[in-house]
Amino acid sequence: MIRKIAVAMLATSALATPAFAEEAPAGGAEHGNAIIVTAARTILPANALPLTVDLIDKAALDEQLAISGSVTDAVATLTPSFSPTRQKLSGAGETLRGRSPLYAINGIPQSTPLRDGSRDGFTIDGFFVDRVELIYGSNALQGIGGTGGIVNQVTVGAPVQEGVSGRVLLQGTADNEFSDAGMGGKAAGLVQYKADRFDASVGAAYELRGIFRDGEGRPIGINLTQGETQDSKALSLFGRFGYEVTDTMRLDLIASRFDLEGDGDYMVVAGNRATGLPTSQQRGTPPGVPATNRTESLALSLTDSDLGGGNFVSQIFWNRSRDTFGGEPNPIATFQDAAIAPVGTLFDQSQNRSRKYGGKLSYERALPGFEALTLIAGFDALWDTTEQRLIATGRSWVPPTDFRSLAPFGQANLKLAGGRIRLAGGARYENVKISIDDYTTLASSGSTFVSGGSPTFDDVLLNGGVIVEPVAGIRAYASYAEGYTVPDVGRITRSVSTPGTDIDDFLDIAPIVSNNREIGFEVKRGPLDASAAYFWSSSKNGQRLQAGPDGIFTVERERVEIEGLEINLAVRTPIDGLTLSAGYAHIVGRYDSDDDNVVDTDLDGANISPDRLNLAAAYAKGPFSARVQTQFYLARTFGGPNRDARNDFEGYALTDAFVRYQTAIGGLSLAVQNLFDKQYISYASDTQRPTDNFFNFAGRGRTFTLGWDYRF
Repeated sequence: MIRKIAVAMLATSALATPAFAEEAPAGGAEHGNAIIVTAARTILPANALPLTVDLIDKAALDEQLAISGSVTDAVATLTPSFSPTRQKLSGAGETLRGRSPLYAINGIPQSTPLRDGSRDGFTIDGFFVDRVELIYGSNALQGIGGTGGIVNQVTVGAPVQEGVSGRVLLQGTADNEFSDAGMGGKAAGLVQYKADRFDASVGAAYELRGIFRDGEGRPIGINLTQGETQDSKALSLFGRFGYEVTDTMRLDLIASRFDLEGDGDYMVVAGNRATGLPTSQQRGTPPGVPATNRTESLALSLTDSDLGGGNFVSQIFWNRSRDTFGGEPNPIATFQDAAIAPVGTLFDQSQNRSRKYGGKLSYERALPGFEALTLIAGFDALWDTTEQRLIATGRSWVPPTDFRSLAPFGQANLKLAGGRIRLAGGARYENVKISIDDYTTLASSGSTFVSGGSPTFDDVLLNGGVIVEPVAGIRAYASYAEGYTVPDVGRITRSVSTPGTDIDDFLDIAPIVSNNREIGFEVKRGPLDASAAYFWSSSKNGQRLQAGPDGIFTVERERVEIEGLEINLAVRTPIDGLTLSAGYAHIVGRYDSDDDNVVDTDLDGANISPDRLNLAAAYAKGPFSARVQTQFYLARTFGGPNRDARNDFEGYALTDAFVRYQTAIGGLSLAVQNLFDKQYISYASDTQRPTDNFFNFAGRGRTFTLGWDYRF
């Protein structure tokens, strides 16, 4: 199930427990009646924190993975305030509450905000993910990047039984025509071993995807540059090795590698926006190297749940990603350089290279003699180096950019009136430096020399919240939190065309500081689980993506204000095993288009999600389980002086279904995506680039996935 933990939104402090604490009573699963959310970085249960959180447990995640195939799609389907996915390798424009979320694996950031390649949703196979924790709204819990919230993927825990155990999965996928080209398959396995204090978990997942077809049976167009999940193969490797040093101290090493490569078997075929014809594809060999995504991660943690009467957590990590973008059939204008080849003949393609390492340290305990007060102190450090190169000619499009963050933090949580009232607050001090050496832009930006520099950023990010729970399971809350990120520095630096520009006084790379204010109410008693939250946030010098005629996005630095309402309801019916649920999100976002510090124009589909209504019915009893879900993406008109009516959203509704039966030899499942084979243009295409016939992508039509899984 998806657990709605709608306590208040405290977001910013960086409390103190990365996601390796799932072995402690914090398990991340239920401990008594408490649910510990490791992304919140504390072992206090969620009902003690002013945080708005969703927890997608393993059963719910596996259902959604069978339907759509990716963790990102699972999150987007179940979360009304999350944008519809593009169903591509790129997640550009996919937002949570109108801002970019921070993707993390066990608390390790996967996002690359310095030059956002938008591949951070595809860095591990969902087979190795035990649950997904979503924290809503601007926050600095994990440092840089969480302006829309945090999507933390917690990997499988250590085995609890002595000896050998594990899980295997086999899946086959077919389009509605059961065509050879549309066939796909997946094989995955995990073996776990425990002997006294030592344990190990190793696994691999391999997936082949065929082409996708829309509701009319037409092959869906290939996005050659940004990349595809269709017509691809992916290999994910995972390892976890642990040792219980003492009864309370544990050492963990977790390693993973994810590699998704396009097969490059198809060429894009232009659609026709005037007649409504979607972009399609045909057999052919695109130029250059197909789009790929590779991520490697390594983390070592040492935790002690009873160090001096408190909880100690330390973690060091290393992460490297390499995102290759494909080449277009026609040479990209931005990459042309008459000094290398005649203009219009030079082929090139780009590749993002990012490497980060860092550490986290925290200590949490109740104040001796005043146990109602819990204090947390810690320190985070992060170093990130990112570059975007043109791999055919070896030119640097985005110069190597170094990011360094040093952040001490503190947090307090006070219980009053026997827990009926809780107060929480804290601060995180961010000391950030961005370093760029002298560089020269591409010829398309005038071969402009830019003086390097090391601009710095210092700020104290505050948070505070109050929860009132007069009766167990009924609560009201209010909170304030600040978060920050940097704009897409790479998009900005590569576009400089003004001679004499100096990085040290180039305002456009100043960090984005956003806030989240929220009030809400929750009822969680008996068969009822309901919540409502209203939020509003603003950023004085925010970031808005603006697509150019060539489809390449630039960054606009403007004031941005967003507000919204989220309502969720789940009811266990008198029919044993049957649960009905509904979720609704209404979000409005505006920006300042004329630099008068007053917002006047609606954010478009590249920056904000449509309003959404989710309805679902789930049944689970004995060996049988089933789910039917419908997502209504509601029509939207974008207003303001810069409005283009061609970008208004028409809306559509999609229905999915899933059934599973457990047998003595494993579970058999059948999932159907887009059950009624609805023909529609994706939200991203419907609301952007209205004259681009190569960007008129339809959504995926009816798709079947048959699966078998077995635990031993």
